[in-house]
Amino acid sequence: MKTVLVTGGSKGIGRAICEIFLNKGYNVAFCYSKDDEAAKEFLATSDKLRCYKVDVSVKNDVEQMVADIAETFGTVDILVNNAAIGCIKLFTDMSEIEWQRILSVNLTGAFNCTSAVLPDMIRKKSGHIINISSMWGVTGASCEVAYSTTKAGLIGMTKALAKEVGPSNIRVNCIAPGVIDTEMNAALDEATREELANSTPLCRIGSAAEVAAAV
Repeated sequence: MKTVLVTGGSKGIGRAICEIFLNKGYNVAFCYSKDDEAAKEFLATSDKLRCYKVDVSVKNDVEQMVADIAETFGTVDILVNNAAIGCIKLFTDMSEIEWQRILSVNLTGAFNCTSAVLPDMIRKKSGHIINISSMWGVTGASCEVAYSTTKAGLIGMTKALAKEVGPSNIRVNCIAPGVIDTEMNAALDEATREELANSTPLCRIGSAAEVAAAV
């Protein structure tokens, strides 16, 4: 039975991804950083779930998590780099601490998790890495420069790593969703949500389940 690791998996897109893998019979491990109640509630839904409170920007903690997953389920067959944070404000108002924090979670976090699972994938000559980027990584978003930068970085990482590990039969892909109905976007006012919906071909905001289906 294959094992998937989903970062940022306690709610939103991450939880939807975990649920679709569970329904297909996978062992699923996920990590989260803050919402203990959401994680506990989700964990209680299946005995094929394992959860870890881990800050993906801390390399040692990520490595310990992956080692524990290997002991529990076996080595990770599929990694979904989904964990991300954002910050909506003018670029000129952003502090260096805020900038570095977003980069460390969204981009360095993906590096840490990928680095932890890749050696076993290369050894087995099998594996899948899926990075969750964003449309803002393609088009850029005003007042979300740091977030857009990290999501563009994930796209570049995906393209380069796919070439590097493809000969080892490892696939690296990226999904760049549009605006999705998640907690991250819950702070948007109704007028903004309507404007964003009207700018999409289907004239609506997407769902976490649709992103999970793509994964």
